[in-house]
Amino acid sequence: MKPTGPLPPHFTAASDGQLVIGGMPVNELIAEAGGTPLFVYDNNIIGSQITRFRAAMPSGINLYYSVSANSCQELLQFIGRYVEGFRVVSVGEIERLQRAELAGIPMTFAGPGKGDSELEAAIRAGATISLESEGEAERAIAVALGLGVKPKLAVRVDPPFSIGDDGSECTVAPNPFGFDADEAPAVINGLIEADVDFRGMHIFTGSQWLDTDALIKVHHQTINLAGQIADAAGIRLPELNLGGGFGTPCLQGEWPLDIDRVAKALCDSLRDASDMLATTTLSIELGRWIVAESGVYITRVVDKKVSAGRTFLVTDGGGHHLIGATGPFGEPPRRNHPIAIANKFGAPVEEAVTVTGCLCTPFDVLGDDVGLPAAEPGDLVAIFCAGAYGLTASPQAWESRPLARELVV
Repeated sequence: MKPTGPLPPHFTAASDGQLVIGGMPVNELIAEAGGTPLFVYDNNIIGSQITRFRAAMPSGINLYYSVSANSCQELLQFIGRYVEGFRVVSVGEIERLQRAELAGIPMTFAGPGKGDSELEAAIRAGATISLESEGEAERAIAVALGLGVKPKLAVRVDPPFSIGDDGSECTVAPNPFGFDADEAPAVINGLIEADVDFRGMHIFTGSQWLDTDALIKVHHQTINLAGQIADAAGIRLPELNLGGGFGTPCLQGEWPLDIDRVAKALCDSLRDASDMLATTTLSIELGRWIVAESGVYITRVVDKKVSAGRTFLVTDGGGHHLIGATGPFGEPPRRNHPIAIANKFGAPVEEAVTVTGCLCTPFDVLGDDVGLPAAEPGDLVAIFCAGAYGLTASPQAWESRPLARELVV
């Protein structure tokens, strides 16, 4: 049998063995939603994560939620009560916030390849645009001039460093994100001369950080770089967006990020920073870290078969809903997310099985040679850490299968 990722510590079993999510047994949740496959998100876990962030971090740091992690409307409405704003990367995400009646909340709009229509929508929505290039800056200013408004613009800087798996500093390769650091002072001065509403800098170095020491080093280097650019530009920086990248352990051998150590080190780095950052507002954009552990993907076993001595549980879900659990789709190394039989939660392991989805590809594997209680058609499979980059990051149109349901409790 192959190991699975660590089960998040938030879940218990009812007396009859049903997995309990947000105080409700899984069979009742499925009945309320109208069937499987189903994503269930526990907003108590989301609230706890936001509370942990607030308790650990220095006061005054703005927390933005990255909509790309999970854009379920009811979930956005809940999160919108507790964060300073949202990070978006498309007009579609802006429209999701508008449908959730969150149009007035601050937004940052990031990402390369923004078209003029996207820039116009972002400016109309009052979003701060993280500029990725000189051409994008010129187009954003022109669009705003046509609208008769002063655009909120920040400069995204591509840092000249990255931190490797061993904690060493690496030189990064060219990429489409942001300005080179040595270009940034002149770009900033050009924006100020153009009389825009200059909102500062966005410097982001990676995602899914689980190495606490590496993230501490990234923050320290980023703050130093921001200070150097502000000194060279001769301006006090209004805001520094550190991006996010806080990781969530969902595979065997992964350990949680020590957010308290990260926060303490961040305070130390700020204390030693350039005077040009003395009045700078810091913001951090988090998605996965806020919502990943809140989500459980529930799919029903429709068939059980043995092939060449190997037992398969075939479900009504699959990688078209939760591609991350598939590897994705067989990419090595193939490691298992935390998985359980949801109506026999906590029961002892009785057999080794491979859990597959319903797609016509051998790579649609949700659990590879995992130890589970004995399961039969009609039983329920639960995959955990499914709250981030699940439905919104998966190929939902694959084979024109039905969409998964979503439920916030």
